[in-house]
Formats: sequence, structure tokens, C-alpha cells
Amino acid sequence: MPAPPVLSAVTPLRLAMLTGSVREGRFGPTVTRWFAEQAREYGAFDVDVIDIADYPLPLVMPGWGGATDAATARHHQELGGRLARADAFVVVTPEYNHSFPAALKNAVDWYRQEWEAKPVGLVSYGGQGGGIRAAEHLRQVFAEMHALTVRDALSFPNAWDIFGDDGRPRDAEAASTAAKGMLDQLDWWAEALAEARVKRPYGA
Repeated sequence: MPAPPVLSAVTPLRLAMLTGSVREGRFGPTVTRWFAEQAREYGAFDVDVIDIADYPLPLVMPGWGGATDAATARHHQELGGRLARADAFVVVTPEYNHSFPAALKNAVDWYRQEWEAKPVGLVSYGGQGGGIRAAEHLRQVFAEMHALTVRDALSFPNAWDIFGDDGRPRDAEAASTAAKGMLDQLDWWAEALAEARVKRPYGA
């Protein structure tokens, strides 16, 4: 993957937002669109919205250095390029059977350096638990990928009741306040780690 550009005072931080569900009828894109809007209004990030459903990477992976078919190679390269260019991530995940979707784990596992030394924010949704268990499990996964999950996260229990027909939370003020808190942390860590990667490239 190409190396990310050197950070400068005029280069905005890049935030990649990932919709982590590929299930038919999924609610994830609604949550992603709302948070992406919050991130753009925040003003510190160039926001790139990524739907992993657009990159159907197979569950059967090639061996190290092995070849893939042309479609898989194209998806892998395109998604990898978008992840590599990011300075921070927000992952939107539902909770399936007390954890996060297999498709999301597969998308994470296809990459390594693209995640390293970058902050990750977690936005979860689901039933009564609001996807909290999925988010907590993702913290363990991203630690192994040498990424840093920020402390604050957003959780939407019974999200289909929290969000209105306009695709926004009914309690817009509370949701926006929570989003800003997480974006503040992502902003701080993204800038600090981007500068650190320039001064001293990270070696896992």
C-alpha cells in the first residue's frame, strides 16, 4: 500500500467511517450517515464513508504472499488504500449473538499495517444492550491490530426507536453532545499519532 502523505498544517485529518453490517435490511447505514454528518460539522476531518458490503472479501484467505482472483485483488487493494489513507476510524457495528458481525471481523483481518498506530471510535447499536458487547469485543481486536480505541463510545439501544423517520436521533441534542465527545478524543489522538508516525514510523 502507498505510504500516507506527510501531515501538514493545511492537510485535514482523514476519518474513515466503516459500516460493519452487510445483512439485508440492516440499520447500520442510517447510523453511519448520521455520525458522518456530525463528523463533517465538527470540522476537523475529511470524512470517507466506507460500506464493507461494497468490498466482498472472501472468508478463504490466501497464504502469506499468495495470489487471489482479480475481483478479490481489486477489492482488497481499493479498500486497503482507503484504510491506509485514514488517520482515524469510526466503526459502526450492530451486535449479533453478543458480539460483532463476522463480515466486519473478516474485513479487519485482511489488513494489518493499515490499522497500526491510529485511533478508532466505536458506535454500536442493537436491542436493549445497544451493541455494547460488540463494541467491547472490538476493543480487544483493535488492540491486537496495534490500533488505539478511544475511551468514549456511542451506543444506541433499540436504535430503530431512537432514530426518527428522518434518519436522525429524536433526542438530537444529547446524541450530538455524545458524538462531539468522541470526536474530541479522536481529533486529539489522530493528530498526535499522525505527527508521531511522521517523526518515527511505527513498527509493530
